Amino acid sequence: MSTPRTGPSQVQRTLAASSAPGDSAAGPIREPRSVPRSARVFEAVEAGQSLAAEVHGAVGVEEPVLELDAFSLYYGSSRALWDVSMTVPRGRVTALIGPSGCGKSTLLRSVNRMNDLIDTVRTEGQMRLNGDALYSPGVDVIDLRKRVGMVFQKPNPFPMSIFENVVYSLRIEGVGDRAVLHEVCESSLRSAGLWDEVKDRLSSSALRLSGGQQQRLCIARAIAAEPEVLLLDEPCSALDPIATGRIEDLIDELKGRYSILMVTHNMQQASRTSEFTAFMYLGRLVEYGPTDDIFLQPRLKETEDYVTGRFG
Repeated sequence: MSTPRTGPSQVQRTLAASSAPGDSAAGPIREPRSVPRSARVFEAVEAGQSLAAEVHGAVGVEEPVLELDAFSLYYGSSRALWDVSMTVPRGRVTALIGPSGCGKSTLLRSVNRMNDLIDTVRTEGQMRLNGDALYSPGVDVIDLRKRVGMVFQKPNPFPMSIFENVVYSLRIEGVGDRAVLHEVCESSLRSAGLWDEVKDRLSSSALRLSGGQQQRLCIARAIAAEPEVLLLDEPCSALDPIATGRIEDLIDELKGRYSILMVTHNMQQASRTSEFTAFMYLGRLVEYGPTDDIFLQPRLKETEDYVTGRFG
């Protein structure tokens, strides 16, 4: 599988030292050194106002793979996202955190326009993937979804063989060369840490795999298409702790090779796996910066209250 990590980060040590036994989500951490108390985030939200997010300078130094400019989304007359502006760094892991219903998954699904499948959805603002506008007239949504891989909360392998699951994206592109298909299958399964477990049963049904194996298969299927961005929507929420650890190790191995945007409710997981973290609240981007800063030295009291478990 993967090489064990050399040691926990400062965020992980701080969280582990101060969390209650058995806490798998958001245990309290030490008081950050300097958090402004004058923030009025919740007051603005309650007044139905847009919010200027607190974005750390380190984000702007990174080369973006994905850019959002004042992006808003509505379900009929109900507004789910409010003028979200942010960049997602290339080759990094970025986590979206926040209470349930804050818009994390809605934002994630907006990247590959899955929300278009809902009749009442409309959007404002823009997203750009490697400079290409995603919400301009004439955008080929099918082509877009080939550029953006997605892994859902629950594993969803197709009812076909392990091999055919992995090479599905190549099949629909018309690739028929058996050697090419086998090469992509092996390399993708190796990247997903699954090759040694399934190499002797590639013709077996993917539905016979365990839940954790199925989720790694779904990641292998996503990266076989060589996506420009890989979206992970709470990829461990349906898995046991051992399978969760393997998925987290896999995310760690994929750093640098893929640009990953993931949603998680688990603060420990965000601290272990991500390099940048964005805190959202009721459809607004509140604070966004390097993960260590968000957990140890957030600039807003609201961010501090969330990551320390005082609300949410």
